[in-house]
Amino acid sequence: MMAPGFRFYPTEEELISFYLKHKIEAGTNVLTQRIDKIIPQLHVYDFYPWDLPKYAGECCQEETEQWFFFIPRQEKEARGGRPSRLTSTGYWKATGSMSIVYSSSNRAIGIKRTMVFYNGRAPTGTKTKWKMNEYKAFEDESSNTNRKPTLMGELSVCRIYVKSNSVRAFDRRPSASGVTIKEQLPVPQPFQTNEHHASTSTHPSHPSISEMTKSLSDRSHDSSDDQTINHHHRATMDGDDQILWDWEELNKWL
Repeated sequence: MMAPGFRFYPTEEELISFYLKHKIEAGTNVLTQRIDKIIPQLHVYDFYPWDLPKYAGECCQEETEQWFFFIPRQEKEARGGRPSRLTSTGYWKATGSMSIVYSSSNRAIGIKRTMVFYNGRAPTGTKTKWKMNEYKAFEDESSNTNRKPTLMGELSVCRIYVKSNSVRAFDRRPSASGVTIKEQLPVPQPFQTNEHHASTSTHPSHPSISEMTKSLSDRSHDSSDDQTINHHHRATMDGDDQILWDWEELNKWL
């Protein structure tokens, strides 16, 4: 049993390059025995997917989303036939095409096939939320895409999981049927014209155009009477700074 908060969440590269390859090549040793406790070997096609969690390894006993198993090659498949993926009242159906799995160093390390479990019999089966990713390893990891790799067909490793709307369980939120959440959303206010805003707003209003014009003319008159102020200083302080700012405000309200 794993401590709360810990999960067995291997990457595809770890599943193929470490667990699957060591299981096939190592034979019977301490490492293989340890791997068997983590990922047991099971004929998963003989079981319903919802019965598989109780056969999961020690790292997935408390899991509620995904479980891992080694699948031995069927006799029919060893003779060149297609494997049987039928249960007593259901079947696994492949979705999409088989894809290549690459390592972190961009080398092809295996193949991946995704399947969905259906209740009933094809083609009228009912699709369920149970899915499977099945992986097989290449004998030699290669970056050469022109050479056809050789599969290690003795075993495959699969990830059984339940399809959900979230990537991980800790990202989920209670459903709408279980919890009622009331949010106070801001109510959009209708667009108000300047006249309406000026008559209803409690904040100080901007000066009117007539007031601004009067202020400008008074300031211009006062500055023309003052003959003792340096002309350059007056043009800089009154003309360039204050007057331009007032005209910008005037243009805004016009």
